[in-house]
Amino acid sequence: LHKQKRHTEAEQQIRLALSLKPGFPQLHEDLGRVLLAQSRHTEAQETLERAIQLEPGLVTAHKLLAKAALALGQDAGADEHIQQFLAQDEHNAKLANAAEKLRAGQVDSAITELKEILRKEPDNVSAMRLLATAYWQETKNFSDAEAWLRRATSIAPDFTAAWLTLGPVLLETNKYMEAIEAYQQAIRSQPDHAAAWAGLGNAYAQASYPEKSVSAYQKSIELNPEVAGVHMGYAHVLKTLGQQEQAIKAYREAVRVRPQFGEVYWSLANLKTFRFEEHEVRAMEQQLSASTLSDSEEVHFRFALGKAYDDLKDYERAWQYYDSGNKKNRLLVSHDPLEMEIRHQDIISVFNPDFLHQHKDQGAPDHDPIFIVGLPRSGSTLIEQILASHSQVEGTSELPILPKLAASIGRFRADQEQFPQTVKALEGKDWRAYGQQYLADARRHRQTDSPYFTDKLPNNFPLVGLLHLILPNAKIINARRHPLDTCLGCYKQLFARGQNFTYDLEDLAHYYQNFDAMMQHWHTVLPGKVLDVHYEDTVIDLESQVQRILEFCGLGFEESCVRFHETQRAVKTASSEQVRRPIYQAALGQWRHYSSHLELLQEDLQEVMNKLPARIRQFNP
Repeated sequence: LHKQKRHTEAEQQIRLALSLKPGFPQLHEDLGRVLLAQSRHTEAQETLERAIQLEPGLVTAHKLLAKAALALGQDAGADEHIQQFLAQDEHNAKLANAAEKLRAGQVDSAITELKEILRKEPDNVSAMRLLATAYWQETKNFSDAEAWLRRATSIAPDFTAAWLTLGPVLLETNKYMEAIEAYQQAIRSQPDHAAAWAGLGNAYAQASYPEKSVSAYQKSIELNPEVAGVHMGYAHVLKTLGQQEQAIKAYREAVRVRPQFGEVYWSLANLKTFRFEEHEVRAMEQQLSASTLSDSEEVHFRFALGKAYDDLKDYERAWQYYDSGNKKNRLLVSHDPLEMEIRHQDIISVFNPDFLHQHKDQGAPDHDPIFIVGLPRSGSTLIEQILASHSQVEGTSELPILPKLAASIGRFRADQEQFPQTVKALEGKDWRAYGQQYLADARRHRQTDSPYFTDKLPNNFPLVGLLHLILPNAKIINARRHPLDTCLGCYKQLFARGQNFTYDLEDLAHYYQNFDAMMQHWHTVLPGKVLDVHYEDTVIDLESQVQRILEFCGLGFEESCVRFHETQRAVKTASSEQVRRPIYQAALGQWRHYSSHLELLQEDLQEVMNKLPARIRQFNP
């Protein structure tokens, strides 16, 4: 916030932190810095003097105090603090200066200075950690960040801060088990470090060990119950496990700690089956009227209020909040419709009938994966829950493997070609190798020895041709739902990450058109390879669709698949609570409540809707 010159908001956060840790000298230094930025020199001077009283070795605090003294006309005091700043150990002063540059956004200069320090002091682990932080947060160079942190922790195995920096770096690159080990190392050196336990809880959650995640979060909260983000992370995992009542309590505890925490209110709304109490709706509206909210907090409150009024059947007011939230969020995310369309056209061009025939049956022969593709809010979680209720199938949710594998093909080519063009250079053994790599990566997400597992990442739909060639015996199911219900469902959903096409109605319509064209291509060039499952069919005639899905996957019928809502398993997606209820028809034709606002979608998607089976159209006249 300070780097963005949002000094008032930065001050609020630091003062909140100080209320929890009043004796933390670096926080007093940070507060002094923010007060200086607001020209509140007297307050800054008092705060910085407190920081130095708590920790006389704070190099930059002396430097900041000199600035405050000069601004107040205290030349002698400024000289004194400059001398104390210069009197500090030369290398520590340089390290502090590099840290200051990094804090000020002068990344290249900070990196240069840190490298110079390390040339003179090759074992300076603090410099290594700072350099890794620069690579991780500022340049997104995760490999170099990890390398420096590995070196720091090998020199100083008890360097807790380095382990705590390494953990999120590893999570960014999906190295979940290694991240877990990093947090465990931090805990070994400092068993009562609340943040280390919280990091471990997050790592366990991302690695699909929700029960272990719950235990780690509980330990963190026991050590420090005043961190709202930890309560929210804890609630997320409880939700995943289906412990909704406990999750709601944890979310509300996060709100108690931080009332302006809009993401928590949206998390409550995202339970889908949850209904806000009247006082909570009022509290959200009061927060939204405040001028101190960040853009992200405002967006979360708008989406949560949209859900609150949707539940009250006040659809006009709900639309006002949903629409304004989407418009606000569209400015915060990146989506290039033209770039996406060109990419899809390139895929269709490369994976033509001749190319698919030329490389037929050259991939890994395994039958294990069942892919569920489509668009968000189209019923993919329902299909996964049905399959995961079968004794032979493990539900592994949305695996981030296939897109990264596609992007890695030809990554080091001198001509900088990217997927899909890079697949033209692959030979028979390459297709098998990539299939085996997918299976090996997927195994890291699995917890059982079931013969089959699901991968329900919706965004895999452009990669059907690739996955067919690397895993020719894999099954692919396309989750479909009426276009207007699908698009409205997306517009009402604030996604944690990705799906940036959902925050504008024109983007949504364009994306759906491209999705439909892509799936038509796969049906044409790979007849019978993909099974379309319409949400409406599943809701109206569940047992027939269950039999159809199981037969397509080569699985025998099991009654548990019809009684999918009784299956106890972790579900991470937005539909987690809905698939724990028996099938219901209330979600059919939801778009009609907002029809006056969806003229653009109706016009742009009319051709797609005309191609729908008559039985689907009749539910959405």
